[in-house]
Amino acid sequence: MADDNKKQESPKRLALAEEGLMETLLLPFSPRFIVLTICAVVTALLIGIGIADRKISDILLIPILIFGALTLLGVRDLLQKGHAVLRNYPISAHMRFLLEEIRPEMRQYFFESEKDGMPFSRDTRSLVYQRAKMQLDKRPFGTQEDVYREGYEWMHHSVSPKTHAEEKFRITIGGPDCTKPYSASVFNVSAMSFGALSPNAVRALNAGARKGGFAHDTGEGGFSPYHAEMGGDIIWEIGSGYFGCRHLDGSFDPEAFARVAGQDQIKMVELKISQGAKPGHGGVLPAAKVSEEISKIRGVAMGEDCISPASHRAFSTPVGMMQFIAEMRRLSGGKPAGFKLCIGHPWEFLAICKAMLETGIYPDFIVVDGNEGGTGAAPLEFMDHLGMPMREGVNFVHNALVGINARDRIKIGASGKIATAFDMARAMAIGADWCNSARGFMFSLGCIQSLSCHTDRCPTGVATQDPTRARALYVPLKIDRVHNYHHATLHSLTELIAAAGLEHPQQLRPIHFNQRTSTTQVKSFAQLYPALRPGELLEGTEDPRFADAWRMARAETFQPALIAPAAATLGPFV
Repeated sequence: MADDNKKQESPKRLALAEEGLMETLLLPFSPRFIVLTICAVVTALLIGIGIADRKISDILLIPILIFGALTLLGVRDLLQKGHAVLRNYPISAHMRFLLEEIRPEMRQYFFESEKDGMPFSRDTRSLVYQRAKMQLDKRPFGTQEDVYREGYEWMHHSVSPKTHAEEKFRITIGGPDCTKPYSASVFNVSAMSFGALSPNAVRALNAGARKGGFAHDTGEGGFSPYHAEMGGDIIWEIGSGYFGCRHLDGSFDPEAFARVAGQDQIKMVELKISQGAKPGHGGVLPAAKVSEEISKIRGVAMGEDCISPASHRAFSTPVGMMQFIAEMRRLSGGKPAGFKLCIGHPWEFLAICKAMLETGIYPDFIVVDGNEGGTGAAPLEFMDHLGMPMREGVNFVHNALVGINARDRIKIGASGKIATAFDMARAMAIGADWCNSARGFMFSLGCIQSLSCHTDRCPTGVATQDPTRARALYVPLKIDRVHNYHHATLHSLTELIAAAGLEHPQQLRPIHFNQRTSTTQVKSFAQLYPALRPGELLEGTEDPRFADAWRMARAETFQPALIAPAAATLGPFV
């Protein structure tokens, strides 16, 4: 019986084998491999024709090289193991990678509407370009916004508008402990380091700031010669790597800090606790990228990784942080000293507030960064889902300072996707005294939002250390464009303020703005961002945004105190 079964199975196996052989023989002519087959056949034919007729062999040389190279590429695709799609579709699959490479540009140039581009819409980018070039920035035929969509926002105007203010809006930064207060523009260049930006970009930004009378934040990469040579006002940012004021072991060097911070060009000193693009995340510049120039500017050793830790070594508690800020102010000769952060755990910021009360040390300013991110490249999870958005962060900090009766001595800066006068007015209405912009000023330099900042292949020479790319950024022209953008944006702000019947942006309040919460409902910012009373935290607030977080906050540690589960309501900020 077994022998009979074997005899019956043998013809089936033979038929299957013959069928498999035919499929294998026909495989070169299948759609998947036909491009490789054609290239190989054409190469062979051209070589044969060239051998047969020497007179035309020279003419055929270039076609032979082209089709021969394609054939070799196809063979390589078949043999490589890294990309399955190339093994299945030799040669032709490269078209997929090419289209994938140019997808952002194709979308931006041909398919993106005026309003839906991200992170910044085409409309916003065009506005910055036009203002930087002093071109007409008006729009015809009405708004392209859907004014009835959920989330649409607007600012109230007055039936009795004011005359446009002629003075440039400025604020004085510096509390009672500051002996050298700084009169700052309400619109400044946000933190961007040399290293992230090219030398020419730093030169243009700083010279533009000098021409326009506004400030330029160095970012944590240090105060470079490119900042110094142009003479614009500087906010010197110190991060956890203490670049430019560190010992070789990475610890803070107070003498080096004093030497740099004492220079007249530096107007304020800023301690970076975290940044919106990647809060709670450190950074590493690999040793291979630590050039002699970066080594000198940052004070790091050649041949070693340049590490920016996630947390600071100079302090580990809220009280220690306040003492460090007081030391920064002393070492700088009494200049305004403050810190920048993206709000995370609310009890940690409230612990800082308690440390202010306990030590009697107050920063002169706080810059609130939002998780809208900025020029720093970051892991997707950090960029999309970590940290508090700027508006909620600014309002939280503003209310916390009001709640401890410290708002009048501490100025608040806002940083997070600010590019237009309306962006500024909105941030200032909910608590900011001034605004910083990074990407807005990058657009004024010519940035086209190619999203290649982290690749060192910036097409406009803004975010690169490649000298052949950076040379494309012509500094004298870009200086004017940086200045023009700042000037035109402030002019637009004066028009908005005057239209609202006000004289200075510091008069803006939440009641001046509305947001559509559905197609039929509207709420004012005063309803969306309710205010604490002066001293309310000291009295013992019951506001669910602050009550439990305030009880959890401790001046001696960033760790929260445990509270009874029954008492914990954990409001929307917790």
